[in-house]
Amino acid sequence: MPRLPFAGVPTPTPPTSPPTSPRRDPGLRRAAGLPALLAACLLLARPALAEEVAASPGPAPAFDVVVLGATGGIQDGNLSAFLVRPAGAARGVACDAGSLVNGIRVAEARGAFDDLALPADGRWTRVGHVLRDVIQGVLLSHAHLDHVLGLVIASPDDAPKPVYALPSTHAALSASVFNWSAWPNLSDRGRPPRLGTYRLQDLAPGVRQPLVGTALGVTAYPLAHAGTESTAFLIDHGEQALLCLGDTGPDPVERSDRLQSLWQAVAPWLRQGRLRAIIVEASYPSDRPDALLFGHLTPAWLMSSLRQLAGLVGPEALRGLPLVVSHVKFGLEAGPSPAQRIERELEAANDLGLRIVMPRQGDRYRF
Repeated sequence: MPRLPFAGVPTPTPPTSPPTSPRRDPGLRRAAGLPALLAACLLLARPALAEEVAASPGPAPAFDVVVLGATGGIQDGNLSAFLVRPAGAARGVACDAGSLVNGIRVAEARGAFDDLALPADGRWTRVGHVLRDVIQGVLLSHAHLDHVLGLVIASPDDAPKPVYALPSTHAALSASVFNWSAWPNLSDRGRPPRLGTYRLQDLAPGVRQPLVGTALGVTAYPLAHAGTESTAFLIDHGEQALLCLGDTGPDPVERSDRLQSLWQAVAPWLRQGRLRAIIVEASYPSDRPDALLFGHLTPAWLMSSLRQLAGLVGPEALRGLPLVVSHVKFGLEAGPSPAQRIERELEAANDLGLRIVMPRQGDRYRF
């Protein structure tokens, strides 16, 4: 999928041209009428921000997604985290929190928050404002460090907010992280004293929960992750939804039916054209042995599972749907990177017509 340089300055006002189709064009609008010289200067001034150009008019975007962390390790500072907001809104939630402050810093440098107005009191930097106020809550898929580290490290300077997760994730967070041994207890549960910055809000599987301080809601679905319960989050805004999966292994390897159950739950959204994108992991290239997956997906396993979804809704329902590939492992070996190999494998196996998106930290998309 091509990335085009961001050639303008985003503004908080709606675009005057027809909005892009969120299903087929998960990108930012392009500022119109900039002289070529000014555009070139802007490109030289900072790294390019990912953008996709509209192919045709379509429904207005429903979600604004900023990539705060794109990898699943071993690269610290760039671990799984996505800021999800309603399109045009300032406030939203983080879907996982492997990297928060560093992800916000990278996204700010790439212009992802240029259209975000700062409070008049001038107390906080833009990074501080995003951390404390724009991120109104955090969805945690599970308590592994590559999904919670950013939250933990930022906790002394964060504002009070809810953390939403399945009970098993909150139990692990209290036992292993906020326990006064690994880290002070800045939550409202577990070993006292409880400092209470984070209010742990349990999610019930399959039950919609409003996300306080935002116009979003979420429904959690359990996933199997090598003996750990992980979570998929169906985030809704009005009549539209975005699906963000935490770590998961393939059903046959996990001896589970949780991915199949998830597909059954989201199938009605797809049939009605109301699912805007799927954020899902593909951690390793497909030559990784099943015994060494450790609860993760490869391109081969991911496409196999998505074909099960297509079997429920018909293959045309997935055509043009953005598939944002998360949690790709950072590689140390010479040669093509894991991300390059995974992208090639997904494109080669993509008989469903999905739009494969390989996100980078700091990218911003509208779905």
